[in-house]
Amino acid sequence: MAVQADCVIVGAGPCGLFQVFELGLLDLKAHVIDALPNAGGQCAELYPDKPIYDIPAWPVIGAQELIDNLMKQIRPFHPTFHLGQQVTEVTPLDSPGFRLRTSAGTEFHTRTVIVAGGVGAFQPVLLKLDGIEKFEDRQLFYRVKDPSLHHGKHLVVLGGGDSALDWTLALADKAASLTLIHRSDKFRAQDTSIGKARVLAAAGRMRILAGHVHAYEQAGGRVTGLKVKTVTEGDVTVPVDHILAFYGLSPKLGPIADWGLNLNKHQIAVDTEKFETSTPGIYAVGDINYYPGKKKLILSGFHEAALAAFAIKHRLFPNEKIHLQYTTTSSVMHQRLGVETPKGGA
Repeated sequence: MAVQADCVIVGAGPCGLFQVFELGLLDLKAHVIDALPNAGGQCAELYPDKPIYDIPAWPVIGAQELIDNLMKQIRPFHPTFHLGQQVTEVTPLDSPGFRLRTSAGTEFHTRTVIVAGGVGAFQPVLLKLDGIEKFEDRQLFYRVKDPSLHHGKHLVVLGGGDSALDWTLALADKAASLTLIHRSDKFRAQDTSIGKARVLAAAGRMRILAGHVHAYEQAGGRVTGLKVKTVTEGDVTVPVDHILAFYGLSPKLGPIADWGLNLNKHQIAVDTEKFETSTPGIYAVGDINYYPGKKKLILSGFHEAALAAFAIKHRLFPNEKIHLQYTTTSSVMHQRLGVETPKGGA
């Protein structure tokens, strides 16, 4: 039996979660679908410990902390999460609305859809060596989910961005040895991180090589070494137990590209009044949408979510006058939020 819904949000990142809040203030309940096993999107999956400095009223907040706070904020509205599944099909219903099916076999009949999927599903840029893929998740890793797994190992970190430098610094004193390999001696990470890595290298606590990996050695069904063509030392072989490859992440729009929506490159074109797509009833907020002047900022996505919520409320209840009510003074808002109205409140 299909799940009946007024609104389905595709994407459980910061903008998707705040969309739940804005809909809740207007007394609309949301179902949220995400391909990841946990809510949080890129913030939780890719950089949970990264500081964010441009969230209003928070001089600095960790990415995971932001997600935790958003989850707490939407608690009064009791959203239903459908995690670990991807929307594979969207088709119009005979009555206004859409049929959604997911990779887990869940079916939804929903009157509106909000796409809040960031810039799509991120896939790591792979290490391009013949046959190396068979070692993935055994000796080759594109994400660090359990740092302790790499303790006491001969580690090679590949890449020159923030992720490569962050994990180099985090694991240098935990590994049996650590070698950081980047195509040149010019990194793309924060200057402070680069400086710390160079200090560790100068002290002999790790090694930095400028060059590229072109082959690997194996024995007994395991990778034992990486062959590196270096800029200054010629060909060298680096012993290795685990490889951490951070060549970046490539966004893939995935099945959304087949929904028939107007796209601008890999983003969904929307208006700036309702943040509605070319298909009436389907909206898009956050990094996945496009309009002239678009800025890919979390705070911009929060603004978009607020306007989209009012547009959806009007679409679902066209004959109902929708008043803008302030959470500071409205007793209706306080009731929906489950808080007590202060004396003097409306």
